[in-house]
Amino acid sequence: MKSAYDNNKEILKKVIPTMSYNGEPIDDWKKTARKRLSELLGMDKFCKVDTDLKIEFENKLDNAKEIRFTFQSEEGYRVPCHMFIPNGIDNPPVMICLQGHSKGMHISLGRPKYEDDAEKINGGDRDFCVRAVKEGFAAVALEQRNFGECGGDETGPKCYESAMTALLMGRTTIGERVWDISRLIDVLEIGFSNMVDVSKICCMGNSGGGTTTAYVAALEDRVVLAMPSCAMCTFKDSIGAMYHCSCNYVPKIANYFDMGDLMTMAYPKFFVQVSGVEDRIFPLFGAEEVFKKGKSAYESEGFGERCTLVKGNGGHRFYADDAWPFVHKYMDSV
Repeated sequence: MKSAYDNNKEILKKVIPTMSYNGEPIDDWKKTARKRLSELLGMDKFCKVDTDLKIEFENKLDNAKEIRFTFQSEEGYRVPCHMFIPNGIDNPPVMICLQGHSKGMHISLGRPKYEDDAEKINGGDRDFCVRAVKEGFAAVALEQRNFGECGGDETGPKCYESAMTALLMGRTTIGERVWDISRLIDVLEIGFSNMVDVSKICCMGNSGGGTTTAYVAALEDRVVLAMPSCAMCTFKDSIGAMYHCSCNYVPKIANYFDMGDLMTMAYPKFFVQVSGVEDRIFPLFGAEEVFKKGKSAYESEGFGERCTLVKGNGGHRFYADDAWPFVHKYMDSV
């Protein structure tokens, strides 16, 4: 007898998103699509408050200045961050670095805290901030909700209870994470514009960090380049095909969009999609389908050269040496 789960997966494969991009002028489509996506994420449930920026400490490192700060993204909720500004570079571009579904942003900092952290960092190019500084970028690590200092512990992230409670109120975890990134950009503009180039803000992340990056790219125009890794894939082949954490899910989204539409909403940003050829949870065939749809939309406006698909020779991880040359190619043109 077929299970209820198998039944739902079969139904999902037959769903045709009603608001998927189909060739109309992108700017017209984006306006309507973004409004619906914002509603699905529950973005109307958030209210801006004073960011109340607090710098906790500064460190001089061999190649950068480190600033640890927190800010208030919504009333009563503070977000911890680390920023690294490379030595000898005036007003560097910014790379917002989002750790994946992990024990915390210390992974992005390249600073192992727990037993298996070093292996995860070294075996997957997950020390995003370290590499970004080497590439001449100011790197900002933000602790995503339910990870590390914002809800996780040494056993890993704690998403389920928070994600389910958010749904009771019409919110989503993805919406919360997107909100925090937008407020971080406010903080950069207000508090650090004398140190970094706020006209050149980029965002990257692997897995759960890549998912946040994709949604940020779809909705936040102040980001000029997005680099989601091992996160872009059709819903039917990834989060709708196997177990994934509850933080990935947005109620009803498959009725309206698939991830290729998120890439289309990101237009005309530079878009570097990174996928592992052996990634089992965001498989390459679904990733290629997403990229093909998004690139087709870019090409319809004459900007197909602004997006690229990087295929790493391995599994569910980041591929720094393969991806960073495209970041420079695009940002050097700005």
